[in-house]
Amino acid sequence: MSLDLALGIARSGLQATQRALANVSQNITNAETPGYTRKTAAAEARTTGGMPLGVRLGDARREVDQALLNERDARGGEAAGAAVRERLLSGIEAMQGTSGTRENLGDTIAALRISLTSLRSAPGEGGLQRDAVNAARDVASRFQDVSNAVSEARQQAHDGMVREIGQVNAGLREIAQLTIGIQGDRSRGLSTSDLEDQRDLALGKLAQSLPFQALHRADGGLTLLTRHGFDLPLETDNDAISASLADLGPSSFHGTGGDIPPILLGGTDITRQLGGGRLGEYVAMRDATLPRYQAELDLAAANLASRMDQQGLRLFTGRNGQVPDTTLPYGDPANGQIGFAQQLRVNDAVAANPALLRDGTHVVADTPGGASAFTPNPANGPASFATLLDRILDHSLGETVRDGVSWAPIASGGIGPDGSLSSPFIPPRSIGDYAATITGMQGGDRATATAARERAEALKAGMDARFQRESAVDPDAEMSSLIRLQNAYAANARVITTAQQMWDQLQTIGR
Repeated sequence: MSLDLALGIARSGLQATQRALANVSQNITNAETPGYTRKTAAAEARTTGGMPLGVRLGDARREVDQALLNERDARGGEAAGAAVRERLLSGIEAMQGTSGTRENLGDTIAALRISLTSLRSAPGEGGLQRDAVNAARDVASRFQDVSNAVSEARQQAHDGMVREIGQVNAGLREIAQLTIGIQGDRSRGLSTSDLEDQRDLALGKLAQSLPFQALHRADGGLTLLTRHGFDLPLETDNDAISASLADLGPSSFHGTGGDIPPILLGGTDITRQLGGGRLGEYVAMRDATLPRYQAELDLAAANLASRMDQQGLRLFTGRNGQVPDTTLPYGDPANGQIGFAQQLRVNDAVAANPALLRDGTHVVADTPGGASAFTPNPANGPASFATLLDRILDHSLGETVRDGVSWAPIASGGIGPDGSLSSPFIPPRSIGDYAATITGMQGGDRATATAARERAEALKAGMDARFQRESAVDPDAEMSSLIRLQNAYAANARVITTAQQMWDQLQTIGR
């Protein structure tokens, strides 16, 4: 081997080692940088005609399992969506109160029954009459509080959705800018690994807002395809998705005839095509879960008022003194059921004269299949009059409208402001059992959301740990590589020094 060849090989070794040292130094420096992945470069032997020419270091490449990265991002989106659901439902659950403490809806109705039962033992006792009116006020207050909590959560869902769309647009612009940089550097033969790290970090954040599939192209380009098949446009200047703020009421809904503005992508309404992530969960809560909660509360309040009224006691009314017609569909504007739980209050006449709990407020005509006839206790009637209280306890708060005739079932389908929703249970006949059921079901939804969040977070944590093992920087391993490369650098430098000494010796001999 000639000295020139030896020098060339050693020089290429020094150059390759210098690049490898720079690569290791970059790994160590960025070990704590969010989204940074370990970079490696393989040394390649160079030969010609069977003769060695030295080594060269290939381009730095990322140590990334793309399938693992995509799955991790998907679990992150599930966790983010479940966290939204958990947070919105937690406020409602807190307002529902704890079972058994006379705080939740079912308990307050049970407490009203107990007060009326006590009054039944002494119908003329003024103190017991006032206690029963106060128990009725507690029922009305609990309906209002829970219904207001549902309404507030629904408004939060809509406002959160609009904010989330702003974050989605910002994320798409960032990804678009990084993609342009990647394509430009790749066309010039430059390394794009750092830009790809930044893009993967941005994609992970975007996946928390809505799920998508990232299709990578050979030129560094990217296509983002949602689970419903539409592309998310990558533009650096324009907002891809738009939505408007709105004040939501109990009758608000999205769709034909509704007053909730759509989510638009290129002028196309994609509201019902969103699912998963924070954005999809905000939409689902706003358009399905919370309107159903509101409808169930309205049905409970309306049936409670109506069943009392049908027996001769107008104990509960709306803000204008009205009692809904529960024989009409929930969404029929003529029956006044939508939003009734927020209006529920004790009838002013009963509040002013608690003796009406004993005597009754109006005459009831006998109705085949409905309530039997009732005539109120006259002003000079007996103080022990108990006919009305028996009707209330046996029928209004029971399962029958009259002996042997059950109440019509409380609606479980065709509910919600647009009539498209259904309760996930068979409604009990008695209003107290129905109220307890919706309280339990709604609390169960929060527990389910918590379990879903914890499960998704656990899966993501496992994938994070695996990703860290496979793609993150291990400082100890990098330091070991640094020592090995320093030794290799010293060895190549020694070859050059030795070759230089030999060359000097040859020149001396030649003189």
